[in-house]
Amino acid sequence: MSMGNSTARVGVYVDVANINRNGGYGMGYEVLREFACRDNAEAVRLNAYVSYDADKARRDSYYFHRTNSFYSVLRDFGYKVIQKEVKWFTDEDGNRVAKANADLDLAVDALLQSENLDRVLLVTGDGDFVQVVRALQNKGCRVEVVAFKNVSSQLRREADMFMSGYLVPNLLPIEDDDDNSWGGVDHRVRGICYYHKADFGFMRFLKRIDRNLWMTDAKHPDSPYGTAWFHDTSLPAGSNGPVAQDLPSRKYIFEFKLVRAEQDKGLRAVDIQIVAEM
Repeated sequence: MSMGNSTARVGVYVDVANINRNGGYGMGYEVLREFACRDNAEAVRLNAYVSYDADKARRDSYYFHRTNSFYSVLRDFGYKVIQKEVKWFTDEDGNRVAKANADLDLAVDALLQSENLDRVLLVTGDGDFVQVVRALQNKGCRVEVVAFKNVSSQLRREADMFMSGYLVPNLLPIEDDDDNSWGGVDHRVRGICYYHKADFGFMRFLKRIDRNLWMTDAKHPDSPYGTAWFHDTSLPAGSNGPVAQDLPSRKYIFEFKLVRAEQDKGLRAVDIQIVAEM
C-alpha cells in the first residue's frame, strides 16, 4: 500500500436514533462519509438505521414529508436507509409505549458484511455494541467509533479509535458561524485542553479531515492539528475553579473563538464554552 493512496474498504453503520438523541441532531452525513474515507478509502457500505412511525406518517403530513426528505438526502449521499418501523404497545399501567430498536439489525449487518471490509466506522454511543466491536476486531477489522454525548466509556475503550463527533471539522455545524470557516481566525472551533499550568493552557483542535489523525504534534508539518493558548479568565463564567483544576483533560469538549494573539504569539482561544463532558 502506498503512502498516498489507500486500498482500504470501509463500512459505515449509523445508529441514527441514538445520535439524534445524544447531541448529533443536524450532523452532516456527507462530512461523515468524508471522515470515514479520509485516506482515499472506498466506502463499500454506508448504512443508516432509522425508526419510522407509519401510523404517525398517515396522520401527520409534516412528519411524513420531513422524514422522507431526510431519507432522500441520506440516499443522495450514498447511504442505504434501513427503516425499523415503530411498534406500539400498551404497558401494564395502560400507557402506550413505542419501540423501534434497530440495534440487532445493525449488529448483524456489520458482522455479515465485515467479510468484505477492512475498517468499520460505528456511529453510536450505545454500550450494547461493545461485543460487536470485539467480534469485528476478531474478524480482522479495524473498528472506529464516532459519537457525541452519553457515550459508553467501555465502547470508547474497546474501539481502535474513538473520535468525538464535536471535534470533526464541520460534522456538526457551529451556531452563529454560517460560513463554516472551521479553524479560521475570528471563527469558532472545538477542541480539547492538552496542556495547563498555573492560569493558562493550550487547546488542540483538528484543522481538517486528514489521514494523519495520529499525528497530534501540531508542530509537525504534516499534522492536521492546530493549537491556541488561553487564559483561565476565558473559561466559562464561574468555572475558573473546578474546570481549571481538572485541566488538562479529555473530559471536556470545548468550543471557542480563535483570535490573533498579540506580539505574533500565534492563536488565542477566547469566549470558551463547554459543549460536552465525556
